[in-house]
Amino acid sequence: SAAPHRPPARACAAPRRRPLFAILLVGFLLGVGVLFAWRRTRAGAGDGERVLAVLPFENLGSPDQEYFADGMTDEVRGKLAGLTGGGLQVIGRASSTPFKRTAKTQQQIAHELGAQYLLTATVRWERLPGGRSVVHVSPELVQVRSGSAPTTKWQQSFDAQLTNVFQVQADIASRVAQSLDIALGATAQQQLAARPTANLAAYDAFLRGEALFENMAGNPLNLRRVVPYYEEAVALDSTFAQAWADLSRAHSALYAFVATNPADSAVAANAAHRALALAPNEPAGHLALGAYYNLVLGDNVMALEQFAQGHRIAPGNADLLSDLARTEGSLARWETALSHLRQADRLDPRSVAITASLGERLNSLRRYDEAIQTFDKGLAFAPANIELREGKVMALLGRGDVGAARTVLQTRPAAVDPSAFVAYVATYYDLMWVLDDAQQRLLLRLTPGDFGGDQALWGIVLAQTYALRGDTARMRAFADTARIGFARHVERSPNEGQQHINLALALAYLGRYAEAKREGERAVALRSIARDADGGPYIQHQLVRVYILANEPEKALDRLEPLLEIPYYLSREWLKIDPTFDPLRSNPRFQRLVR
Repeated sequence: SAAPHRPPARACAAPRRRPLFAILLVGFLLGVGVLFAWRRTRAGAGDGERVLAVLPFENLGSPDQEYFADGMTDEVRGKLAGLTGGGLQVIGRASSTPFKRTAKTQQQIAHELGAQYLLTATVRWERLPGGRSVVHVSPELVQVRSGSAPTTKWQQSFDAQLTNVFQVQADIASRVAQSLDIALGATAQQQLAARPTANLAAYDAFLRGEALFENMAGNPLNLRRVVPYYEEAVALDSTFAQAWADLSRAHSALYAFVATNPADSAVAANAAHRALALAPNEPAGHLALGAYYNLVLGDNVMALEQFAQGHRIAPGNADLLSDLARTEGSLARWETALSHLRQADRLDPRSVAITASLGERLNSLRRYDEAIQTFDKGLAFAPANIELREGKVMALLGRGDVGAARTVLQTRPAAVDPSAFVAYVATYYDLMWVLDDAQQRLLLRLTPGDFGGDQALWGIVLAQTYALRGDTARMRAFADTARIGFARHVERSPNEGQQHINLALALAYLGRYAEAKREGERAVALRSIARDADGGPYIQHQLVRVYILANEPEKALDRLEPLLEIPYYLSREWLKIDPTFDPLRSNPRFQRLVR
C-alpha cells in the first residue's frame, strides 16, 4: 500500500520497508557511544586481545535521571571503543544494554557476551543548594575467568561538579585502559579527553532524545517526538557534531518512512553537512550524509561512498557494516550485503536493528528457515519489538503458512500497544489481510494520529481494509481521502516514485484506472529495479496491484513474473495465500506461475 516500507537497514527513500528502525530505524540514529563501539566474540578474538563489556551504569538517583546514567555509560563505552591498536575489543551498546537491572550473574553475562572483562558503575546526580550539581560515579572493572569467581581489577569513586562530568568520563576510560595494559599515546589521550559539547544543557537535551529514541521499539511513526530534543541540543550548541548527525538521520528517516516532506529533506541535508564539517574525522557525519543520499535522494552510489568512508574510520563498527549492507543490496550486491550483515551480527549479536536487517535480507533471498531463526533470536531478547515480529510473519507467509503467521500476530506481548501494533502491520508491507477480525476492527477505529498525523496514509490503509471486508462505499470514501493527500505529496515531491505509486493505488481503488496506470508507470520509471534493486521491486509490486484492480491481468502478470526471479519477499507460496492476487487465480498463466 502506501507508505515507505522499512529497510533492513532499510533502503533509499524506500517503499514500506523496515524503519530505523530500527533503522528505525537501519538503526539510522546511533547513540552517543555507539558510533565507535564494536564487539567480537571470544572465538573471534586473536591471541592477546581482550573483550570488554561496558554494562549499563546503575542510576542511584531519581527515576527521571535514568537517561543521564545511560548517557554516562555510552560515553565511556565510546571512548574505550575508540582506542585502536591495543588489542581491546568493546562490545556494542545493543548487546550490553539488555543486561540493565538483570538478575544474571557476572559469569553468565560474560559467557553470553564472550567477554573477559566487565565494567560496571553506579551513578548519582545530586542537586545542591545554590544551583550547584554534583555527580558521584563508582566504577568497577571485573575480570571473569572460566571456573573461578570474578575478581576486581580496578575500582575507584569519583565526585565532581556536573561541569566536570566529561573529565570524569575520560578519567574512567583512561584508568580502565591502563588496568588492561593498553598504552595510551598522545592521539589516544586526545580521543579520551574529547568532549561532545561544552554546553551541559545541550548535552542534557541530546541524552533525553537518545533515551526517547531507545524506547520507540522500532516504530518510525513516533519519530517526530525525538526531533525536538536534537533541535534543542544544536540550538544550545551549534558546534555539537553528534547532535547534528542524529538530527539529520532522524529527518532522513522521517522522509523515507513516514512522509516525503521536502522540509525533512532540507533539514537532513543541512544537518549532515554541518556534522561532517564539524567532525570530518569521525564517522557520525559520514553516516548522516550517507543516510541522506540513501533515504532521501535515492543515490546509492554516493551513499555507499559515505558509508565506506565511515567504515574506514571505524572498521569494526557493526552499525556501519549494516549501513554498507543496506546500500549494497540496493546496488544488487546481494552476497556482499549478506556477508556484511552476518559480520555485523557477529560483532553485535543483540542489536535489534542488525538482527532485523539480517532477517529481512534473508526474507528477500527467500531463505525463510534461516530468516525465522534470525527473527526468533531477536525476539528472544526483544519480545516487544514489532519490527522483528512482523519480519517473522513475513517469513512464514513466504513459506505459505498463513495460520502460523496469524498466531505470531495474535500472541504479541502485553507490553506492545495494540493500536500501534495493528497500525504498523497495516502500514509496512500492507499486511492488513493477515490481521484477524478483531484486529481489523481495531484498525478501522484508528485515527490519523495513529499514523503519524498523515491522513493520506491513514486513508489508504483503511481503504484497503474495507476492500478486504467487502465494504465498497467506505473503501471509496477512504480511498478519496488518500487520493487528496497523496496528490499533495506528489505536488511537493514530483520525482519521488513512492508517492506516485501511493497515488496510483488510491486512484485504482476509486476506479480511475487510466490515471492510476499513468501514475504507476511514472513511479516505476522513477524508481526502477535497475536503479534500486532493493526498493524498486516494491514499487513494481504495487503497479501489479494497480493492474489487477484495473482488470488487466496480462499486464499485471508481465510485471509480476520478474519479481519472482530476483531477490524480493514475494514467493510462489505467498501468491497462493495473499487475497490481493485472488482476481488472477483462474488465469492459466498465473496458475503456471504459482506451480
